[in-house]
Amino acid sequence: MGGVVELWVVMLLIAAAAFAPLGYFIYTFTKANAKPFGDIEPHGDSPSVVNDFAEKAIKYVQGLLGKK
Repeated sequence: MGGVVELWVVMLLIAAAAFAPLGYFIYTFTKANAKPFGDIEPHGDSPSVVNDFAEKAIKYVQGLLGKK
């Protein structure tokens, strides 16, 4: 019987670790008035921090690949 309890505890710990990111996302989503990632424009019509960072990262990688 001890093996069953041990297995149950291990499975409970694995499940808690697996669903922790989902719980954090839901917490952040409800905390920021349904805007979990801040004020970003998904269509790219207006400048945003996320789009600027992505463009800089892409240009950096293209620069590295172009030098070789």
